[in-house]
Amino acid sequence: MSLVKSVGKQKVNLEFNKDFINLFSEKIKSKDVAFINQTLADLHSADVANLIENLDTDTRNKLIEIEAFNIEPEIFIELNESVQSEVLLLISPESIAKILHKLESDNALQILENLEENKKKKVLDKLSPQGRFLLEEGLSYPEDSAARIMQREFTAVPSDWTVGQTIDYLRENKELPEEFLEIFVVDKDFKPVGTVPSSRVLRTARNSKMNSIMREVPVLIPVNMDKEEVGHTFENYNLVSAGVVNKDNKLIGMITADDVVTVVQEEAEEDVLRLAGVGDEEITDGVLKKTKRRFSWLLLNLFTAIIASIVIGFFQEDIEKVVALAVLMPIVASMGGNAGMQTLAVTVRAIAKKEISSGNFLKIVTKEFVIGILNGVIFAIISGAIVQFWFEQIDLSILIAVSMILNMIVAGLFGILVPVSLKKFNIDPALASSVFVTTITDVIGFLSFLGIGSYFFLS
Repeated sequence: MSLVKSVGKQKVNLEFNKDFINLFSEKIKSKDVAFINQTLADLHSADVANLIENLDTDTRNKLIEIEAFNIEPEIFIELNESVQSEVLLLISPESIAKILHKLESDNALQILENLEENKKKKVLDKLSPQGRFLLEEGLSYPEDSAARIMQREFTAVPSDWTVGQTIDYLRENKELPEEFLEIFVVDKDFKPVGTVPSSRVLRTARNSKMNSIMREVPVLIPVNMDKEEVGHTFENYNLVSAGVVNKDNKLIGMITADDVVTVVQEEAEEDVLRLAGVGDEEITDGVLKKTKRRFSWLLLNLFTAIIASIVIGFFQEDIEKVVALAVLMPIVASMGGNAGMQTLAVTVRAIAKKEISSGNFLKIVTKEFVIGILNGVIFAIISGAIVQFWFEQIDLSILIAVSMILNMIVAGLFGILVPVSLKKFNIDPALASSVFVTTITDVIGFLSFLGIGSYFFLS
């Protein structure tokens, strides 16, 4: 973003570079409220959030002390979770309640989730009875359910209403959402029977019945449906919005495409982080928090590395007699590990998108087996030629070639079998697969290379 604005008598380039961030930080320290207010007014809420995230902690705290009551509520939604939590700690329950009152219920719930329990109760006490009821109801549902991302503000009309009645209702009712793309049509029990795009309402004669111009609801979202499943549903049916229903199939909320985009992005980021063994981590998280999250997986990695070392230890005497084995064995293990992680990444993505089923599972496994053979043969030829040129020993060349083929096949097979098996046991494959796959490829790689090597050179 490059944006030049007049702030007072000064021309300022509102671009997120080091110079601007330093300038803004200095204005905060000098409490130049006019400059701060003008800058925040000139920026989109997402850009303001980006700016706040780029400030150091002390400067950010000073900004909140100055601007806590003037920062637009939408800015809090754009902040990443860790910075949002830090900022909310500095704001009184009364101020947070005012912020929540101005937000749609799904966004208000998102902020409320980030508060520690004691402050959450104080904020709820400051809300109106209706606002408190809606948010407490949202918190009562599972964290990853559709209820946590649905907004309780929606537009619904009876199926026997005319278009004219609907238009009058939309004009007169002040409690409806400010923006909506679709109007839900419900029966006498408030069960959704169809939807009508708002544009169609405007183009249709006033005496037409809503049930004559509605389209049937392609799909409804159960309130307890997993958020990830909601994303798949929107993708499969190309939805712009969808109604959320309770166990009695009554309409209680709606989910829009922008909410789903956020969910899909969060799930994708989560899978990437979990494959690396860091979980739900933000770059702005504190040192101790980040260390704690990484420790458990690093510890598990240590134990798996010890297992691989034990395997090598079985062949210690052989390695001492043929030093070339020690020189070459990292090649086999490294290639197997990388090949396994490639297959694993594709498989985890396929599982997340529900592209693997009992009908195509065998075909996919066979495909990975063939890919393992092809890659194994190709890299067996390449590595064998390099070893022959390096050591001028045909036995070593054959050894690394055979081990390469075996390990590439194993890597491909276990790269798909491990995550699918974990999914069967309701374990997140993105979280646990990488440790198992790398351990298996290391162990098989060392066993095949050193075992065959011992037979070739020492039997």
